[in-house]
Amino acid sequence: MLDHTPDYPPKTPPPPKRPLSPPRPETGLAGTPRARMQVRNRRTAAWSLEAAPWSAAKASAHVLDRLHEWGYREADRAAANLTELLVRTAVADGGRRVSVHLADQNRQALIVALSHQPGLAVADAAVLPVLTGLGAVSCGTDTAEDGRRVWAVLDL
Repeated sequence: MLDHTPDYPPKTPPPPKRPLSPPRPETGLAGTPRARMQVRNRRTAAWSLEAAPWSAAKASAHVLDRLHEWGYREADRAAANLTELLVRTAVADGGRRVSVHLADQNRQALIVALSHQPGLAVADAAVLPVLTGLGAVSCGTDTAEDGRRVWAVLDL
């Protein structure tokens, strides 16, 4: 039997191509109109609700349940009223959903309602005196591309 060598080199598979890596995320706050809300080193809770008239009562019930779970029972009426007003304000912006965020620290509760309606022009500060009248020790509102954020701090 004769050994026969081919006249052409053997075909080798091409090396694997590296997949394109996605662009690295932007880590700095430069160029962002508002930093994402961050609450750290304390208990927190959040709920996403449909932007509907009944959402204010549902959000209020969620907030009260969580405050009771955390051992706070003294400020039920103020917490319920503040939550309902915050959520009604966010629902009035006309988005499809509203998110409610709750945090506690040093016997104070932070309640935040965020409307997810983009393109709002200016934050409406008319709600702030009403929030203060309902017992908020601090409150505020601001508007960005992702909607309006309305918040209040309540002593517990």
